[in-house]
Amino acid sequence: MNTIARTIDYKGETCIELISGDYRALIAPFNGSNVMKLENTALDIDVFRNDPELTPAQLKAAAEIYGMPTLYLPNRLSHGNLKTSDAMYHFPCNDPLGNHLHGFLHLRNHDVKEVTADGNNAIGKTSYTYDENDEFFSTYPVSFRADFTFTLTPEGLNYEFTLTNLSDRQMPYGVCNHVAFKGPFTSSGKGEDVRLCVPVGDKWELDEHAIPTEKNLPITDYDLQYKNGTMIPVLKDIDNDLYTAEMNELDGKPFYGVYITDTATGKRICYEVDDTMKFWIMWNDHGDKGYFCPEPMSWNIDAPNLSGDPSVTGYTELAPGESKTVRERIFTTVQ
Repeated sequence: MNTIARTIDYKGETCIELISGDYRALIAPFNGSNVMKLENTALDIDVFRNDPELTPAQLKAAAEIYGMPTLYLPNRLSHGNLKTSDAMYHFPCNDPLGNHLHGFLHLRNHDVKEVTADGNNAIGKTSYTYDENDEFFSTYPVSFRADFTFTLTPEGLNYEFTLTNLSDRQMPYGVCNHVAFKGPFTSSGKGEDVRLCVPVGDKWELDEHAIPTEKNLPITDYDLQYKNGTMIPVLKDIDNDLYTAEMNELDGKPFYGVYITDTATGKRICYEVDDTMKFWIMWNDHGDKGYFCPEPMSWNIDAPNLSGDPSVTGYTELAPGESKTVRERIFTTVQ
């Protein structure tokens, strides 16, 4: 079986290429350890939005809407405020609604730590240490290390993301994957044949600044399309549909994640997430660009500033020296 793990040149930047079985992945350390491409060549499935014509600079400028970027912190902080148990930080407002959006980790150039092939496993490891050398440190002086491990096997891609608090302060712990799935995801597919299944629970109301009011909305027939897997996630505008996560089912078995189906062929992309991820938010950039983002988040939008109990908002912290790891996997099947 063909198993390859190596670094390659991508228009002047270093990329990690992993090949195992029918799968091929490209990891971009220069773009925040983004999984810039994942494909099953035998099934003609191209999982993530990607564009080989883009330069590294262009990819960095659009880091959230290509591939699989990892965000620290998730989504929005109202007015840029981040309240922790021992401090208050004020992040710059970088979205038109007057909030801070998406954090900074996915915008940094990460280090390649290891690239190895072990049997059928093609493995790439990257890391970033956030400290006083980072331009953002004067705003947020909480040092940490982010470690990524990507393991490609003949069964798909396994992802591990570890945050370690290197500071003497409490570190807010909120993570999100701003996954940009292609729709359609096969070379001959049609957008109208794509269906998305998301195990949605409570629906959260957002105010005019896209911040939770902390009220739940009634579940409608529209929302149930996510739950029963009939939602067409492209060709219409989906703008911040926010839900508490529940357990899904895949082929009769419990499955904590989402899956996407091409109804014409039965081909599927399956995205299983860590149970740390307590919320799903759906967005598709107006639905006319051939991609959509079902984003798992460990905490709710603006969780540090919400009044609800942390068991409801998902807010949590890492103590000095503490680590936490998120594990996810993406694989493809045919019904």
